[in-house]
Amino acid sequence: MKDDYLWDKSGEPDPEVQQLEEILGTLRYQPRPLEIPDDLIVQRRRNYFPLLAIAATFVIALLAAGLWYRAASQKSAAPLEAQVEQPAPAPTVQQRPEDKTLATENHGPSPLPRVPPRKTQPANSVAFNGKRHNRASAPVLTAAQEKEAEEAKAQLLMALRVASEKLNLVQRKTQGAGGPNQIRNQHKIG
Repeated sequence: MKDDYLWDKSGEPDPEVQQLEEILGTLRYQPRPLEIPDDLIVQRRRNYFPLLAIAATFVIALLAAGLWYRAASQKSAAPLEAQVEQPAPAPTVQQRPEDKTLATENHGPSPLPRVPPRKTQPANSVAFNGKRHNRASAPVLTAAQEKEAEEAKAQLLMALRVASEKLNLVQRKTQGAGGPNQIRNQHKIG
């Protein structure tokens, strides 16, 4: 028997090998189209995990923004109360003695007109388009407000970390990441 026949069908075939080929020839692969039975119901499996992860991220982002807005509004509310200026007391008009006698004789109001109080602008106001606007000074926080701000910051950072992890997980699941030992972004050097 020559080995060439087994590899490339050249040379003289062995009778036993020909007999085996004929017996096994009926089991040879025969290409044909896929036939799906009519009674088989194909259902599409829905994967809601990416949608839930996106919704959870959105909710976490809204909560973080709400906490940040609340902390920012509390910070800005305290200095604004301190910046409100009390109106200056109305100046008193002193009457001359002759005016006093006239006022007592007439039993009416004083002949001198009452002068309206002068409007004073705060020292930290700036003119803009003919109107005065207060500049915001650096907010002064109490120890309790600083502690609350630090806690809000820590909560925001934690929410962002959780959202990032969830998005990474969804990305890995949707891209069909391989096993844990899969090496990515390898480039040939040299």
